[in-house]
Amino acid sequence: MQRFLELSIETLHHAAQHGIRIVLIAAGAMLAARLINRSLPRIRARIVALMLRRGGVENTELEKRAVTLGAIFRKTVTVAIYALAVAMVLKEAGFDIGPILAGAGVVGLAVGFGAQNLVRDVISGLFLLVENQIRVHDVVNINGTGGLVEEINLRTTVLRGLDGAVHIFPNGSIQTLSNLTREYSYYVFDIGVSYMEDTDHVASVMEEVADGLRSDAVYGPLILDPLEVLGVERFGESAVHLKARIKTKPIQQWRVGREMNRRLKKRFDELGIDLPYPQRTIHVAPSLADKAAKNA
Repeated sequence: MQRFLELSIETLHHAAQHGIRIVLIAAGAMLAARLINRSLPRIRARIVALMLRRGGVENTELEKRAVTLGAIFRKTVTVAIYALAVAMVLKEAGFDIGPILAGAGVVGLAVGFGAQNLVRDVISGLFLLVENQIRVHDVVNINGTGGLVEEINLRTTVLRGLDGAVHIFPNGSIQTLSNLTREYSYYVFDIGVSYMEDTDHVASVMEEVADGLRSDAVYGPLILDPLEVLGVERFGESAVHLKARIKTKPIQQWRVGREMNRRLKKRFDELGIDLPYPQRTIHVAPSLADKAAKNA
């Protein structure tokens, strides 16, 4: 009986020791993951500040890349911490983790052969990040679908459309990619005026309005270069079309373009510059009765 009690006490003591270690491992993993999540913004800010001091890159561009890489880093490190914690807990619980890790390697290899699309998506995601093709908060067109980049994961890229719709693309399925907001942006104007108007005068009015916009306290800081009038683009059915473009900071081209269009319309109205609408000349064919009466 005494021997049984001794064994029971020893077993309880051993279990308590391992239980305490397991609790400490779990608490340590949660604390480490939380510290990573909290310290990441400060690390990102320091890296951006250091790169800004070196010069050559806009703050917004650095911030986009830092946010993108930071999210991937946080997820990867968090998964690694919890995976290590699980392995340590299993070892404390008395499991031999050697065969488990070997079996996991074999299963991973089999899954890799069977899930080629998944591997392709992950590899494509790595290239997207390494080559800095797109970043979080960029506006892009992927396979003909446009939107704001909300997430870039190793397997998928998530866009938010203008209507609020969320579009999720496996990275391996991205065939065409257009980044509309990398480093700088352009807003392109296609202005149609009456054939009776002097196109040189219209171009000078557009430059005048653009100069006024550049001197504006709100819109001026968003514009990087003066308006560039490219010239007469084409002859339409009822209008002559002039093409121009203005260089802005990333993602600001639509805001600047809308304000520019508003001011152009008001200025054209003041100067009497005609913005024509489509016109048609209709010829009514005579009826058979009219023809008979005319021949009679």
